[in-house]
Amino acid sequence: MQKALPSSPINTDWKTLYRAAIFESNSSVTPQRIADAEQAILARGRELFYSYGTLEEKEALDDALYALRALKGASQYATAA
Repeated sequence: MQKALPSSPINTDWKTLYRAAIFESNSSVTPQRIADAEQAILARGRELFYSYGTLEEKEALDDALYALRALKGASQYATAA
């Protein structure tokens, strides 16, 4: 039997990092905020893989990751234009 991974503060606080990335108004800081949020979301997803998380949180992680990737694409497009 495999033990559940312990939750780290960054992984349980993924929502705060996600919101910080979404609402960041400084375009020079946005890429780092997105990277931090993506890292926290992926880490939380790994934790849920080994434990019993709720379906709602798993779906929220998927939705947040999708939104961050869209924001990343839009940010890259805006800086290239």
